[in-house]
Amino acid sequence: MELLGLAVGLSFIAGTGITLSYHRNLSHRSFTLPKWLEYLFALCGTLAFQGDPIEWASNHRYHHQYSDTDRDPHTPRHGFWYSYFLWIFDTGSILQKCGGEENAADLVRQPFYRFLQRTWILNNLALSIILYLFGGFSFLVWGMGVRNVLVLHSTFLMTAASHIWGTRPWKTGDLSTNNCNTRGELAQ
Repeated sequence: MELLGLAVGLSFIAGTGITLSYHRNLSHRSFTLPKWLEYLFALCGTLAFQGDPIEWASNHRYHHQYSDTDRDPHTPRHGFWYSYFLWIFDTGSILQKCGGEENAADLVRQPFYRFLQRTWILNNLALSIILYLFGGFSFLVWGMGVRNVLVLHSTFLMTAASHIWGTRPWKTGDLSTNNCNTRGELAQ
């Protein structure tokens, strides 16, 4: 039970970093935070093993700019598995289809995000070492392996499902769907 709690707890930290920081705060600029808190949540996002905040926000901004077209970085037009995770292995395609990270210049201008761009993998290595030192191989497996599988598949499923299944109560011109009703409950 301790190991499951470790995986769930670290999933919550990393998942919050992705959903609250990378997605809502940095990609969409949905709200503002004090800089120290913005940076703390972004640091948590690096632990989700989904890259640095500049690249993530840039890809997501391109996704919304070119949603469900051939220029969309993870369009479902190339199939469910492509939009689920195969797009990650399509090396260089985002640069060719969309351009560089100039759409995230607001983040590039900040030294902290450039620092995270260079060190996000080291943050995961440091966490791996800490987990191993405090709990051995089982902490490493549950704290990094199981946790990363949970967080990655949660993100991948959201990416694919929100453009394939659900209802389309609004005319948006793309394939996005609504999987919750107005009260936030899963749609039937």
